[in-house]
Amino acid sequence: MDLTAVPDAPEGCDCPGCSGEDVDPAQMIGELLAGVAALAEYEDALEAELAGAAFVAPLVEVAGDEAVTDFVRVFIPQVTAEPSGVALALLLAIGSAASGVQEQLAEGASVAAEQMVAMGIPTPRWAGELAEPVRVGDCLRLYDTQETTSVLVAPFRRATRGHAFLVVVDEQDCGAAADILLVDTDGLPTALDNIRKAGRANGLDIRTETPDPAELRWHVEEALDARAVHDQERLVGETDPADEDDDDAPPHEVLALLLRSRMTALPAARRPTDGRGHAHADRSAATILDMLVDLVGGGGAAGALFGGGPAALRFGRAAPAPLPAKRKKPAGPAPIYQIKVGLRGAKPPIWRRLLVPADLGLDRLHDTIQSAFGWGGGHLHVFDTPYGEFGRPDLELELAHQDEALVTLEQVVARVKDKIRYTYDFGDDWVHDIVVEKVLDRDPAVVYPRCAGGRRAAPPEDCGGIWGYEELVEALADPQHPEHAERLEWLGLHDATQFNPAGFHVDEVNQALSFLR
Repeated sequence: MDLTAVPDAPEGCDCPGCSGEDVDPAQMIGELLAGVAALAEYEDALEAELAGAAFVAPLVEVAGDEAVTDFVRVFIPQVTAEPSGVALALLLAIGSAASGVQEQLAEGASVAAEQMVAMGIPTPRWAGELAEPVRVGDCLRLYDTQETTSVLVAPFRRATRGHAFLVVVDEQDCGAAADILLVDTDGLPTALDNIRKAGRANGLDIRTETPDPAELRWHVEEALDARAVHDQERLVGETDPADEDDDDAPPHEVLALLLRSRMTALPAARRPTDGRGHAHADRSAATILDMLVDLVGGGGAAGALFGGGPAALRFGRAAPAPLPAKRKKPAGPAPIYQIKVGLRGAKPPIWRRLLVPADLGLDRLHDTIQSAFGWGGGHLHVFDTPYGEFGRPDLELELAHQDEALVTLEQVVARVKDKIRYTYDFGDDWVHDIVVEKVLDRDPAVVYPRCAGGRRAAPPEDCGGIWGYEELVEALADPQHPEHAERLEWLGLHDATQFNPAGFHVDEVNQALSFLR
């Protein structure tokens, strides 16, 4: 059963809600139960949970708490009023999928299911398996040295069946979950072997670490939270291209909800021991060794992992590609790039949406980012691209970066969704992910560069990187914190009300950018 939230009814829609006709609750419940009749005949409890998650996800992710309250208050009693094996199966599936995610819904469905069982309604054959405890297996995290993407592996077993979630995390997009795969544990070794083989074929050393369950839960929940923020920011009607790859796979929101429910079987989330999301001590502060999963062709991540067809995993290049030539005058004026510059690791996300000429030099892009984030530009920086690293060469400091002043933005990102990384201050490591969102025609009435949006204030420089900033925010928010007064003095503030980490004003950013025009 597919449930889709439709914010605006299409012209000519004759459903009861749009036509104004009276709604017959009994008829609606009957149609609903007829649509999920197969649920009572499933063999595998996991299939039932997926069906329940498909029902719950639109309520939780789209409709919100008020709709959940109405659902529990009105809908569940209507289902209970017509007790049957299908109604009981639906309530059990909803209660299981909502557990740990929406407790009001989980409790309402579970209580109603218990009432039906007390009436003597037979339970579906998968109910006994559903009641068994879920146990987590050996957690894994795969990565390479490209600092682009990681794969989180969470295997579970319940009764005699096992399954695993593979979460593909795009570290260049605020650490958001780019894809979620659900596989039988019998196929997991093949999937992992394919990932490693693809990396070796491209000259990379794919490594594996074994975070404990609490650390894995932290990784997973951070990735899901970042993806949820991106989904909320996406314009109505837009879809995530990652969700269009595999028509046979459950939608992301369904798998995400079920995965969140599974995470409750793990210990409370704990940030990895080095505080940067990685447990290896042999890595420098500037390097996060993660895995790149770049899907080529069709079929989505699932098809790539499990073979068959043209889809395959491709890892990052071992050597930079040749730099494309600059735009020539006969080609005409360069278009405008709409780019999103996100500060990696910031929770909640901190980002700026900028409109810049595609032929803007990387040196000018550096100045633009500095102004957009309210920074002074006094530290070293580098752009990491598929064509190598670009910055301000400094032989005394042994910085072998190519000269950024000789390279334009469109040379290193040519298409929508292309990404590069910008790191500022090699001590604090302010890592920014830059992605091209749109390619636009120039507006003669607009002076570029320009800020079109953003979220939250940028951290002050020299506060110790993203983790130091989190500690700064925590200290300023608590007058009893031992470092509260010291941090206020460092910022030159009289009281904490002058510090607003949630503040963002697009006009102020554009005022700062006006000095670059």
